Amino acid sequence: MNLLTEESDPFCLSPASAAGLLAGAPWRRFATIGDSLSAGTGDPSPGYANLGWADRVADILRRVHPDLAYLNTAEIGATTARTLATQTDRMIAFGPDLVHVPCGANDLFHPEPDFTAIERTLRRVFELAAGTGAQLTTFTLGRAFVVPRFPDWHDRVRALNAITRELALHHDAVLVDMWSHPVNSRPNLLSPDRVHFSTSGQAVMASELVKGLARVLGTHRETSG
Repeated sequence: MNLLTEESDPFCLSPASAAGLLAGAPWRRFATIGDSLSAGTGDPSPGYANLGWADRVADILRRVHPDLAYLNTAEIGATTARTLATQTDRMIAFGPDLVHVPCGANDLFHPEPDFTAIERTLRRVFELAAGTGAQLTTFTLGRAFVVPRFPDWHDRVRALNAITRELALHHDAVLVDMWSHPVNSRPNLLSPDRVHFSTSGQAVMASELVKGLARVLGTHRETSG
């Protein structure tokens, strides 16, 4: 079997290529808030460094600015409401110029998600993050992430992703749309818990976020490796 590695993965940027795309980037204070997706939680994949996407992006930014300050308050299981209540004050006090905000995945585990409340709370998180003056980033949830006990799971994800896209557009956030990304079809994408992307997926998310940030800088070009 021809297994991909980080070096051969067509969706992954090498550290040098990623740093090249972000050469001249102004960001020196990177904060990540939210849940396990924001934290970069995932099990190891053979052939890929055992790092989550957020730590990967921080490492790339340190190649540009070795004095980068990095704060990651994300916690496994955090809902949007918990993020708002327990993490936003620390994020604001940190004084970031680049902030990754969550997309509310854990809110979907409620038997009957209240999407009006989710939108209201997530909007407040975006507003507080934007109020720092920072560039915002976020993800949509991938379609490979399925919770069988909820037959309407993909409908839930589509509804949440729509909220995330609208808020990202409103705040000029860099949006990495994982819902339709080809990586969803990989059989080894998910960790054994069938929820979190393994480190192969984490590597792809990091590369896609770097490409998105490069578009902000006007340095992105469609290359891989």
